[in-house]
Amino acid sequence: MPSGRRSRQGSTDAGATRARYRRILRFAGWNLAVTWWYELFLPRIGLAKVAERTRSKRMRRFAQRFHVLAVDLGGLMIKVGQFMSSRLDVLPPEITAELEGLQDEVPAVPFPQIRALAEAELGVPLERAFAWVDETPVAAASLGQAHRARLTRTDAADSGLDGVVIKVQRPGIDAIVDVDLAALRKVGGWLSRVRLVSDRVDAPELVEEFAQTSLEEIDYLHEAANAERFAADFADDERVAVPAIAWERTTRRVLTLEDVTAIKITDAEALRAAGIDPADVAPVFAAVMFDQLFTNGFFHADPHPGNIFVTPTPDVPGERPWKLTFIDFGMMGEVPTGTRSGLRKLLIAAASRDGKGLVDAMQDVGVLLPSAETTQLERAMTQLFARFGGMGFAELREVDPREFRQFAVQFGDVIRSLPFQLPENFLLIIRAMSLTSGVCSALDPGFNLWDSVEPYAAQLLRDEGGNVVQDFAKQAVEIAGIALRLPKRLDALIDRFEDGTVEVATPRLEQRVARLERTARRLVSALVFGALLIAGAVVRADDAVLGTVLMVASALPLLYTLFAGRRGR
Repeated sequence: MPSGRRSRQGSTDAGATRARYRRILRFAGWNLAVTWWYELFLPRIGLAKVAERTRSKRMRRFAQRFHVLAVDLGGLMIKVGQFMSSRLDVLPPEITAELEGLQDEVPAVPFPQIRALAEAELGVPLERAFAWVDETPVAAASLGQAHRARLTRTDAADSGLDGVVIKVQRPGIDAIVDVDLAALRKVGGWLSRVRLVSDRVDAPELVEEFAQTSLEEIDYLHEAANAERFAADFADDERVAVPAIAWERTTRRVLTLEDVTAIKITDAEALRAAGIDPADVAPVFAAVMFDQLFTNGFFHADPHPGNIFVTPTPDVPGERPWKLTFIDFGMMGEVPTGTRSGLRKLLIAAASRDGKGLVDAMQDVGVLLPSAETTQLERAMTQLFARFGGMGFAELREVDPREFRQFAVQFGDVIRSLPFQLPENFLLIIRAMSLTSGVCSALDPGFNLWDSVEPYAAQLLRDEGGNVVQDFAKQAVEIAGIALRLPKRLDALIDRFEDGTVEVATPRLEQRVARLERTARRLVSALVFGALLIAGAVVRADDAVLGTVLMVASALPLLYTLFAGRRGR
C-alpha cells in the first residue's frame, strides 16, 4: 500500500476511534445525569411524583437510544445490552423488551472478510482446511461470527467429529475492545469521585476486572481450554452437554468446535413443539448454575439465552429427554474456596428466611465490612423475609408498590449508611446470577426461585459433613422451622418487637424532625449545586455540550437552597 494511502487510512481509523470514544462517553454521561436528576434529586426535594409520572417514558426512550448505540457500535456495548435484556426480574419491560433483539440482531460481517482472517490464522485456504463451509453465518455475536462447516475426512477421523461450527473473530475487534475499555475507564474515573459510589465500590478496579475478562474472551485458545475444563466438571452429569473442540483447526482468533446447535433456551414455541415444557427447564437450569457457583467454583459468567441450548435426547432410555447445552466459554469466573463457603452460608440463610444469618453471611463474603453495626440491618432483613420471603417473581409483581416504598422509607437510611462494598471477583458472580434469574423468569413467569433454593440448601446441609457451616445451617433451619411451622404466640410477640409495631409519637418531636428534614434538604441541595458545578467543569474538558448542561442545571438546586427554607417558617 502506498505511504500516502496508508497515512490516510491511519488518519481515518484514528478519527473513527475518537468518534467512538466520545459517543460512548456522551451517552453514559448524559444518561447518568438524567437518572440522578429524576431518581435521586427530585425525590429529595419532594418531587417524587414527577419522577414516577415520567419513569416509563424515560425508560423506553433510554432503551431505544441504547439499542441504536449498541447495534451501531457493536463490541462491548452489545454485552451490556444483553445483560440488561435478560434482567426480566428487575428491569422494567420497557427496557428488557426493547433490548431483547440484541441477542440476535448483531449485523453480520461479510464473508470475504471472515475468510481472509480465518485463512491468515490457519495458514491454509479454507478449501483445504474444511470440506465445506457455509458462507451464511449461523450466528453473529458482538465479538465473533459463527459458520457451519464440515471437517475434511482426515481431520474428522482424527477428532471424531464431522459437522462443526467455525467461530471467527470480527476483524479489528482488538482495537474496538481497547476503545470501549478506555471509555469505561473514563466513566469509572468519574464514578470514583462520587463518594456515594466510592465508599462502596472501587469503580476503576471493577473496570479493570471487566477489562481482563474481555481480553480473555477474545482469546479463543483460552476459551477452548475453558470449554474442556467445564466439560470435565459435568462429565458424568446427564443434565449438561458441552461441544467438543477440534484443536487442529483452532487458533487465538479461530475456534472450531462440534456443531451442537439446538433449541434456544428461551424459544418457548420451539420447546413446546419438541414436547418440552419451558416450565420444566427453569428449575434444572437454576440447579446447574447453583452447582457451578456453590460446588464446582468454576462457572459460566455469560449465560444469556444465546449461549444456552436445549438439546432433545429422546433416544436415551431412562434419562430426561433433553439436555442443557452450554456454548461460548470466553467469559468464565472462579469462586475462591473462602468465598464459596460464604456464598453457601448466604444461600442457606436465604432459604431459611434467617435475617441475622443472612447479615452474618454478607460479612463473611465481604459484601459488608465486619466492623459494621448490623442490628438495624438484621431487623430490616427479618421484616423483609416476614413479608416477601418465599415469593416468586410473578407474586412480587402483584405486590402493591406502596409496600416496597414503605419498606424503603423505613429502612432506606439504615441501608445507605452501612459500609456495603463489592468484593473483588464479585462482578461475574452477580452477572451470572442476574442472567440466571432473568432466563428462568423468561421460561416461566411464575417461576419461584425459592423452590430451587430450598432443596439445594438442604443438599448443602447433607454435603457439609460436620463442620461449622453445617452447624450454622442447622441452627438457621431450626429457627426457620419455628417461625414458619410452629407459629406460637411467643413468636408473634417477638415478631411485633422486631417489626417495631410499638411506636411512641410526640408532636413536639415530630415538629423538630420536620424542621431538621427541611434543613437537611437545603443542605443536600447546596451539595448538589456544588457537585453539578464541579462535574460540569470536569466533563466540559472532554465534552463541552454535556459539561455546559451540567453547569446550567446546577442553578436549580442553588435556587432551592436559597428560597426553600422560607416556606417552612
